[in-house]
Amino acid sequence: MIKVPFLTGLDPELKRGEIKTYFQHCYKRYESLFEVIADQKAFYQKADPLRHPILFYYGHTAVFFINKLKLAGLIDERIDARLESIFAVGVDEMSWDDLDESHYDWPTLEETQAYRDKVYEIVCGLIDTLPISLPITWESSWWIILMGIEHENIHLETSSVLIRQLPLEYIREDDRWDICHDPGTMTENRLKEVSGGSVHAGKNHDAEFYGWDNEYGEHYAQIPSFQASVFLVSNGEYLSFVEANGYGEDRYWSEEGKQWKAYQKARHPRFWRKEQHGYRLRTMTREIGLPLGWPVEVNYLEAEAFCAFMSEQTGLKLTLPTEDEYFRLRDVALVPPLAQWEEKAPGNIGLEGFASSVPVDTYEYHGFYDVIGNVWQWTRTPIYPFEGFKVHPIYDDFTVPTFDGKHNLIKGGSWISCGNLADGQSRYAFRRHFYQFAGFRYVQSAYEEEVNVGIYAKEGMVSQYCHFGWGENVLDVENYPSRCARMALRYMKEKPKRKALDIGCAIGRSTFELARGFDEVIGADFSARFIQYAQMLKENGILRYSVPMEAEIETLYEVNLKTFGLEQECQKVAFWQADACNLKPIFSGFDLIFAGNLIDRLYDPKKFLDSIPSRLNEKGLLILTSPYSWDEAFTPKEKWIGGYKRNGENITTLEGLGEILEPYFRLIDVQDIPFVIQESARKHQHTIAQMTVWEKR
Repeated sequence: MIKVPFLTGLDPELKRGEIKTYFQHCYKRYESLFEVIADQKAFYQKADPLRHPILFYYGHTAVFFINKLKLAGLIDERIDARLESIFAVGVDEMSWDDLDESHYDWPTLEETQAYRDKVYEIVCGLIDTLPISLPITWESSWWIILMGIEHENIHLETSSVLIRQLPLEYIREDDRWDICHDPGTMTENRLKEVSGGSVHAGKNHDAEFYGWDNEYGEHYAQIPSFQASVFLVSNGEYLSFVEANGYGEDRYWSEEGKQWKAYQKARHPRFWRKEQHGYRLRTMTREIGLPLGWPVEVNYLEAEAFCAFMSEQTGLKLTLPTEDEYFRLRDVALVPPLAQWEEKAPGNIGLEGFASSVPVDTYEYHGFYDVIGNVWQWTRTPIYPFEGFKVHPIYDDFTVPTFDGKHNLIKGGSWISCGNLADGQSRYAFRRHFYQFAGFRYVQSAYEEEVNVGIYAKEGMVSQYCHFGWGENVLDVENYPSRCARMALRYMKEKPKRKALDIGCAIGRSTFELARGFDEVIGADFSARFIQYAQMLKENGILRYSVPMEAEIETLYEVNLKTFGLEQECQKVAFWQADACNLKPIFSGFDLIFAGNLIDRLYDPKKFLDSIPSRLNEKGLLILTSPYSWDEAFTPKEKWIGGYKRNGENITTLEGLGEILEPYFRLIDVQDIPFVIQESARKHQHTIAQMTVWEKR
């Protein structure tokens, strides 16, 4: 058993060695997973139509290391900007992600492996040389190393699910990924009481192990007694639902479930294979007779429908447990915490046993089975932030995009859950139609859970930019993104207005406003949080946020596109997460590129500007606005394009822009545009940006 490193200790150099061993083991284990793929053609196949080809996930985890190490200032140079653009974003099937394969020039497997090898050497070198002190905290450089490792552990699991969806002719057997050969027997399930009591969840920042942002904070709840199934629902138990035409009876399914079922034409769980006299089960590397004693693997919608079916059969009101009830069950079952695991995990978890499930009656915990491990357990709780939640600045979009009421928590881990995933305090959530190695147990309960998934955007920077983009004019200064977009449309005059790019779009006001005149507008921003709320506004037409007025007093605001006369523009805008200094080739063919207050916040503004000519159509416009507030916190001083002395002479940003752009552009106008950012009711930032308008020669 490879141990998860404690964040504490007495010997920093011993800790350095522990982390290096952990990194090397996890990195090579991830690579070994992809060695079950026997045919290179499979790396370019989409195992799931809503996900990227398998190759993406092989390259993505290595690129993640480089992106985060560079963002944290631990390395200065990238390895391969092209690969780092291709493999950077697009893991989840989020609506702003681009999944048109014509947009991707996928590298060879050999190129990808060579890139992974370079990353391995860079990270090993950092581990050998970084100063280390204990304990390791959020602010430590070592936190970023652990972040990369645990991120890859997540993809060990999610990638194995995708490999499971590849055709078997592309897969080879591998002893390192051998499955359990005991199918078990049909075990009769029953309910058993879980005594009531208090639940206390949430990590402090002195916790023993690395954690993701959503694990921190505080949560208390008082849980009344409830009944929980002793076993996870097995294939044999679920078979009764399938044979009773459960997939054909809409009364068992929610509206979302019915839509998914119709779209997929589902008649049974995804990994079951119908044959003449029953079913077979697709594991990761082979197909076997349906093991009736193993836990069933389904998505949330199927688990929910089964509970409705069982409620009808038994006359009891059976549901999926809440997260709080799972925590209470874990306490009552006396599952030892991760810190107390010694030579072997106390369950089918962390690849301690097999590369598959085992019978549901294998691991007992004080009268309950599989409280941890075997398969994840769906809950009816949508993921939400604990009180005191904060995002980590180096990975600001790990959890926040899932606070949408559409991602439900899974608990307990599976046979392949390693590292943080095996920690009892971990909180992972997936869309309800997703498949993981996830099943469920059911409960009879009267507990009413109170969950606030975050209807209002409250986080400081997000709410501030919501108000900057959509708030009323203050201090007699016109709304800045609206004014900039209107001026851009005026500069376009009789020029073609087919396609525009709003780079650094924040919450999307200028994107929507440009759509008044353009056929298509793409809003792009590096921050997934900004894109999340812009997309929410596009989808719902309404966005709510709060702004601090005075100390703890807040004012709530609502943006409704109808009040701005922008409801029709929703059809013409799209929002994508993107790095302005490393844009994909698909960002091209524009008649206008607008970069509002962007260049002095880029880590390499010249690289961004150098890429613009190839992305603009002939006679297209580049419009830049910026207060030129150069700051080494955002841009290394050697990358500034103005605001410094050269040979004793002042170089303004306007002059620096001219040096870069004039070979390709003609400067047609310069104007000053004021803007105001409200921090509270009585505190505002008043700034004057300079707008420069450049026409491509």
